[in-house]
Amino acid sequence: MSETKGILLPAYVLADESGSMSPYLEELSNGLVSLCEGLRAEPMVAAKLRLAVLGFSDDVQVRLAVADMRTEGTLPQVTIRGLTNYKAVFEDLLHRIPADVQWLRGEGYKVHRPVVFLLSDGQPTDGGSWRGPHATLTDKDQTPTAPNIIACGIGDARADTMLAVATRPEFAFVAKAGTDIGQAIAEFFHSLTASLVASGQALNSANPQLVVNRPDQFTMAIDEV
Repeated sequence: MSETKGILLPAYVLADESGSMSPYLEELSNGLVSLCEGLRAEPMVAAKLRLAVLGFSDDVQVRLAVADMRTEGTLPQVTIRGLTNYKAVFEDLLHRIPADVQWLRGEGYKVHRPVVFLLSDGQPTDGGSWRGPHATLTDKDQTPTAPNIIACGIGDARADTMLAVATRPEFAFVAKAGTDIGQAIAEFFHSLTASLVASGQALNSANPQLVVNRPDQFTMAIDEV
């Protein structure tokens, strides 16, 4: 039996590209650049990660396919468009994540449970229709590769919605009242980079675990409900 190449953590960044994010396109783009550059600056950590960036509004569009940031030269480009359709997000992930994990395993890697970081500035415009695919995605019996989901809300995103999206209460955050949205986006990407670096380092330890840092200027959503 051939040896595995090691263990990888697939990480998916879901960036809200709906129309209300239009004033913050620069901050969103800069945050993605800082994330990619931060991982490139940590090649030992980046070796343990595979990063995907997906933009969502009416649908989901790939801004960066599952990539090794040590060798990936392109930067994800976001496009502001449409409404905030959460159902599209979870239906996409329900197909995308199992396929990506199967591919990585086929390449000879063991795969840690994937992680999804979702940033949204508003309430879902598709009502509660997202809850069905979300429930299937996060049910380990139905979806063995069910991801951990970290949900961060800014702007009009509500704490109870972030709690419903996140797979654990401690994985749901909302920006504090009065926080500048542009600054909140920057803090989200700063904490995201730190979380991935720490998680990548933990994969090399005797106790591999997902590390999630609360962004500055954010509070736990459970404290706001």
